[in-house]
Amino acid sequence: MAELPAGTLPDWIRAVGPDTWHLYLRVQPGAKKNEIMGEAEGRLRLRITAQAVENKANKALVAFVAERLKLRPNRVRLVNGETGRQKTVEISAPEPGWQGLMPPAP
Repeated sequence: MAELPAGTLPDWIRAVGPDTWHLYLRVQPGAKKNEIMGEAEGRLRLRITAQAVENKANKALVAFVAERLKLRPNRVRLVNGETGRQKTVEISAPEPGWQGLMPPAP
């Protein structure tokens, strides 16, 4: 996993208020496994196993992000991109463990 230098955040993480963060993601549903693929165009690229049917992929995305950040799922919610691949997820936590979402080193 790539190291996160102290005091710096990638472009795809933005503070939007006290203890509130937005993650800018590009999500591929229907993958063989849930995984972090890397970064592209200012977004973190993720693969999710759930299909994009009846909101299943969005629910799986929220659960995956919560698990990786070691947060309860109610601290993570989809705020934009319900039907597209480009999504914005809101995190409500003082300082999440961002290291859990860092893409693998090249």
